[in-house]
Amino acid sequence: MIVFDHVDKVYPSGVKGLTDINLTINDGEFVCIIGLSGAGKSTFLRTINKMIDIQKGTITINGIDVSKAKGKELREIRKHIGMIFQSFNLVKRSTVYQNVLSGRVGYHSSWESMFGRYSKEEKMLALRSLKKLNILDKAYVRADQLSGGQQQRVALARALTQEPNVILADEPVASLDPITTIEVMDDFKRINQTEKITIVANMHHVDLAKKYGTRIIGIKAGKVVFDGKPSEITDDVLVKIYGRSLTRNETLGDLDNGKASAK
Repeated sequence: MIVFDHVDKVYPSGVKGLTDINLTINDGEFVCIIGLSGAGKSTFLRTINKMIDIQKGTITINGIDVSKAKGKELREIRKHIGMIFQSFNLVKRSTVYQNVLSGRVGYHSSWESMFGRYSKEEKMLALRSLKKLNILDKAYVRADQLSGGQQQRVALARALTQEPNVILADEPVASLDPITTIEVMDDFKRINQTEKITIVANMHHVDLAKKYGTRIIGIKAGKVVFDGKPSEITDDVLVKIYGRSLTRNETLGDLDNGKASAK
């Protein structure tokens, strides 16, 4: 359970990243965060594992105050929070297996990780993670030899190898083609359902959020302006989040990429 309690984030420039965020994300949810670029989606996501500090309020995970955690306590919290990036963040010259095994880094000292001192159980865990993502056959291929979709599966397998309670995904399919996007999102959904891992993802397209999320949070100018089920996304809700509704020939994705002029 992740609880935001009166959370504010103000950047040094004076820009308000988040304003008075109050909400609870329950175990096992697939939460999609939507909103315009610069609305605060990435700020919201990255405060959960304290990649970004907050100025006011608290963020707790299973009763532990992440916002005040430091040092060993923060490292312990982050061990159980997987992070997926749009750019995959893989070591391109290393093999897929080595990249996935690095998900265990948080469980070891620096020198143990440097010299690859992983247990047999951890090595088997990494291979099982690859199998779950249907890329076990790529285990000993260099990461830079893979397609974008395969690289994102490697990133997801690495997160699984952490044995996380939560996976945070920052626009994980924004750089993928439409067909690969569906395949990778199907993987996220399957992991959410079969592994019972909470997923919180920033989504660039509203239609993907509606298809895969069990809950949608809309952010505008650092404030939560919608929090509900995908079925509750109406034209009025879109106006609240994006400042306008759809025209006749637009898709939901057009709201995100600004293809048409505002009404």
